[in-house]
Amino acid sequence: MVHSPSPSHLGNPLIALLQRSRNTSQILQIHAQLITTSFISDSFTSCKLLTSLTSLSPPSMDYARFVFDRIHPQSVFMYNIMIRGYVGSSNPEKAWSFYAGMGRKCLVGDDYTYPFVLKACGIMMGLAEGRLVHGELVKRGRCRHVFAVNGLIGMYGKCGEMGCARMAFEGVEEKDSVSWNLLLSAYVGRGNTEEAQKVFDEMPEKDVISWSMMIDAYGKRSGDVVRARLFFDNMPIRDTISWNSMIAGYVKVGDVMAARELFDMMPGKNVISWSILLDGYVSHGNPLEALKLFKQMLLEHVKVDKVAVVGALSACAQLGALGEGRWIHIYMEKNRINVDIVVQAALLNMYMKCGSVNEASRTFDSMSERNAICYGVMIYGYGTNGHGKKALELFRQVVLDRNVRIDDMLFLAILTACSHASFVYEGLSIFGQMKGIYGIEPKLEHYSCLVDLLSRSGQLDSAQEVIKSMPMEPSCAALWGSLLLACRTHRDIILAEVAVKKLVELKADDCGTHILLSNIYADMGLQEESLRVWKLMKNRSMDKETGKSSVEVNGAIKEFVSGEKSSVEADALGWIIWSLSRMPLHER
Repeated sequence: MVHSPSPSHLGNPLIALLQRSRNTSQILQIHAQLITTSFISDSFTSCKLLTSLTSLSPPSMDYARFVFDRIHPQSVFMYNIMIRGYVGSSNPEKAWSFYAGMGRKCLVGDDYTYPFVLKACGIMMGLAEGRLVHGELVKRGRCRHVFAVNGLIGMYGKCGEMGCARMAFEGVEEKDSVSWNLLLSAYVGRGNTEEAQKVFDEMPEKDVISWSMMIDAYGKRSGDVVRARLFFDNMPIRDTISWNSMIAGYVKVGDVMAARELFDMMPGKNVISWSILLDGYVSHGNPLEALKLFKQMLLEHVKVDKVAVVGALSACAQLGALGEGRWIHIYMEKNRINVDIVVQAALLNMYMKCGSVNEASRTFDSMSERNAICYGVMIYGYGTNGHGKKALELFRQVVLDRNVRIDDMLFLAILTACSHASFVYEGLSIFGQMKGIYGIEPKLEHYSCLVDLLSRSGQLDSAQEVIKSMPMEPSCAALWGSLLLACRTHRDIILAEVAVKKLVELKADDCGTHILLSNIYADMGLQEESLRVWKLMKNRSMDKETGKSSVEVNGAIKEFVSGEKSSVEADALGWIIWSLSRMPLHER
């Protein structure tokens, strides 16, 4: 451990500045002054510097590692700071390597070391590493200390070893509220609401965290919002987390209206509350309301986070609102919002969905880091915007990039691009490479893309052969839907009837499916069959799904619904009807 600070340490204004620092550049300046004043050689000052770097949001771990490597000697306390920092920066593997480094230097962990190391093991699902730590705790005689037990419960629970988590819990007599909540959290995380309920009922004291976890268990996990609401209504004290959990539960089951009602009642909303509801609107087909909510956030001076930004960009993508999307992009840059790779992927998707291929390309080229998701968005975007050759070129580039992990989603993007561009040979070749070269087993979605590729090019027999050779049941509505669409283009009634029959089995035979079948019959001159399908629709009371579209004019978005009159049209129509009513009958 570090020695007690002397008065000179406490009175040093640089130490006080370190404690108030909020960014790396400020700490860098203070570090330079510490070097010139020789204070940096003191272990207390070094620890303060490490603590400041690892406490930033996000932690500046590369800089902290640079400082740590130049401190001699290194204490257990310094190792603890670094381990905690790596856990906080979602880099549990580095936290584990630091713990292993302690052992190589014959340093023994203390009461602060093991909880952080066990937390790291849980995050990285490192059951083997967690058991090594467990063995170390047994060896050191610390296995019954509550701090160690809590770490073990959390680690085993994260790794799904509920028997071990329960044994660790039962192995200590003096359980605290953290012990109970960790066990409860473990059952909730595994989706075992029955055992979670038993633990909740047995708890000697239930705090707001316990109640919130039960709301989460029934609402977000199992979709039983009625039961979740009972817990919410019976809570003695509610905090922001419990409100957010209940709102998220409603969003999970698609009841966004109930989520909005609860959101409006909420006394102290935080950015997470806004982001949950915004994401709910986007996920359940109401992007216009999502954008309105985002603008309301800004008006109420809520500091938006990346989740809200991703939601707003996704809403723009759904609406094709390029102007709004550009504005959000500028807002992000002006307000220095933390733009990680997820936000960048959402930005690329927005530009591509809005048809602005050049802006998507410029954004992509300016990115310092790219992953498979970003490449996939670009490849898919090029393909669906009529740039099939660019999609293929980019796919070839990513295959050569050793820093990008090729995954099944990337293949789904390029197969979709080939389908839109009618690159049959290339698509078949890439499909063959999935398993043959990259060892990726094609999923149902990949086969569906392949069927769509062959169907669009008129190779309906080959498409049928693919369906027959699939290793899984062809239970994808999109697969049969694309085949049915191709049947109209290529006038194949028999296969169209097969496709409709399959869609009926999958309960995906909506009004559009029957209208398409009726049109196929009509195109072939089979009017009686076409009429029979229309009568069937009428008997089943199948209504045509209301069509929606949107247009952006001068930064404002207007959504149109099929059959709905705009205000201008309604006014004009009213004037015409009034004029006709004033005319004599023979002049009408």
